[in-house]
Amino acid sequence: MKEHTLETPRKGRAIKARQRWNMQRNWSLHLMLVPAVLLAIVFQYIPMGGIVIAFQDFKPYLGFTESKWVGWDNFKYLFLYPDVGQVIWNTLVIAFFKIIAGLIAPFLFAILLNEVRLNAFKRVSQTLVYLPHFLSWVILGGILLDILSPQGGMVNKLVVALGGDPIFFLGDGTWFRITLIVSDVWKEFGFGTIVFLASLSGINPALYEAAEVDGANRFKQTLHITIPALMPITIVLMTLSIGNILNAGFDQVFNLYNPLVYDKGDIIDTFVYRLGILNGKMSFATAVGLFKSVVATILIVISYRMAYKLANYRVF
Repeated sequence: MKEHTLETPRKGRAIKARQRWNMQRNWSLHLMLVPAVLLAIVFQYIPMGGIVIAFQDFKPYLGFTESKWVGWDNFKYLFLYPDVGQVIWNTLVIAFFKIIAGLIAPFLFAILLNEVRLNAFKRVSQTLVYLPHFLSWVILGGILLDILSPQGGMVNKLVVALGGDPIFFLGDGTWFRITLIVSDVWKEFGFGTIVFLASLSGINPALYEAAEVDGANRFKQTLHITIPALMPITIVLMTLSIGNILNAGFDQVFNLYNPLVYDKGDIIDTFVYRLGILNGKMSFATAVGLFKSVVATILIVISYRMAYKLANYRVF
């Protein structure tokens, strides 16, 4: 018992000494973190004080201190509001198909690109599909409005040339959802491909050589070596994506939607924007946003636990 009580303070002193040594040795690296920490505090943590609006009948001219306290009334109203159910459903549907398509497209493209033997063509192809990631949805929204226009848009000209009728891609709810999913995948799958290509580069070439000696062609090598090697990172990305199931992409939807597609294209973020900024219902909009944040936090925790259980992946 006496040895145990003596050993515990020693361990504590050793840990503190190691921390002091680490701080002295890497003080410049810790100093570089200060601007990022300050930005996070100023723009992420301090504004969280505004959450109190969700529990008030907030009036801007009265401020936080004078506005009437209503408790959970805004949250009760949230579940009684007629459009909330449709908005949550729209968010889940759009986000779900974005996640699935956003995994399948880079997965397949990485496998196909891995089979290309001409390095110059491979590099050019990877660069071209990666470029849209750097374009904002403000720019891409203008481009899509132009090429998808039912009056003279490039895509509808092709549809008419093939004998079809013009399609109102951004005015029909069903087509609007498809447009959101396809355009999001087109913009981001080049970035996602990098992750899969990095995993492919870690495959031992001896596995392919052994398979070739055994008579396996390229298709069988892909089926039995390449795809199984990509499954762990695929599981990680899929489980981590669960935390984003309520993020359907505000920038994209905001730049493309209109009142004609509110029933199929309105998501939580655009709903909060319209209620809080345009209609002045700041307390109710804050309650909706807080509800989304709480659910998203729970989903993120679950997704990290699943990633650890299924693929032994952990951040900390």
